[in-house]
Amino acid sequence: MTSLRHVIQLLRPGDWVKNVFVLPAVVAAVAAYPEDFDVAASLVRGAVAVGAFCLLASGVYAINDVVDAASDRRHPIKRHRPVASGAVSAASAVSLGIVLIIVALVTAFAVNSNLGLVLSLYAVLQAAYNVKLKRVIFVDAVVVAIGFGLRAAAGAVAIGVGISVWLVLCVFFLCLYLAFIKRLCDISSAEKGDGGQWHTAAGYDDRAELNWLLGVSAVLAVMTYLLYSLSEHARAIFGDRTIGFALMTPLVLIAVHRFYRRANSGASDSPLAALRDDRAVLASIGLFAIGSLVILYEKHVPQILQAIFADTKSLGIP
Repeated sequence: MTSLRHVIQLLRPGDWVKNVFVLPAVVAAVAAYPEDFDVAASLVRGAVAVGAFCLLASGVYAINDVVDAASDRRHPIKRHRPVASGAVSAASAVSLGIVLIIVALVTAFAVNSNLGLVLSLYAVLQAAYNVKLKRVIFVDAVVVAIGFGLRAAAGAVAIGVGISVWLVLCVFFLCLYLAFIKRLCDISSAEKGDGGQWHTAAGYDDRAELNWLLGVSAVLAVMTYLLYSLSEHARAIFGDRTIGFALMTPLVLIAVHRFYRRANSGASDSPLAALRDDRAVLASIGLFAIGSLVILYEKHVPQILQAIFADTKSLGIP
């Protein structure tokens, strides 16, 4: 008999933290254009968008566990998933998944049609991923990263602002890196747990190739963030506050390194496990979040940064 504990495990509520990527557009827009937004209404719309993505993601997880059940049974950790272990039947998981996806889409369209379209596109993308794309090396990680880019876009469309290509690219490259980290976690945990019969669906069997992909995606993630924080586009929106974002780059580097170190050693079976268990990751992300809010909302930040750092335009440097 299926227990509530196994149903909750099937829905993976711990993974809902991924949907925090819906919020940056909301937070940044309210900070940049406070006179144009009803703050409370915008936050509610952002929260509803997050909730809709949580329901949609859980529905996809439930169906995905059915698709992956045979492979999961050969992995020392994944074999304990509800469908792979037999705690939840395949039929029940599929039925629950379909219901959650429908509720998520109805909720999104109730906010506005653009949010509904973004979630619909995400659902189609996930269907393609589960049917075929997850078995194509590199493409699988790109699809996962696009899914997070859609989360970032969802925050913008939920409150009716334009989608920032910089935000989407920053999220995309960061999540491309984390997708490769997840593949490394799977390989390391399988090796550590004597899962010799298990192989990644897309065939990440060459550690050197995977390390190369991780290195490239890590550089792209950090450099895209840094270039955006120093761009004229960001300065036009946030003024000298963008200097503060550039100064937080070391925190980004710390998190990037710690994710890799834990995955490579088999200390984490997913990036979320590192987020939960690694104090350096927690501290760097926590400080980044607090720093971002201070930079965006503390009124004295521009004056402080102007007093410390020379502005090239004021010095006559082109």
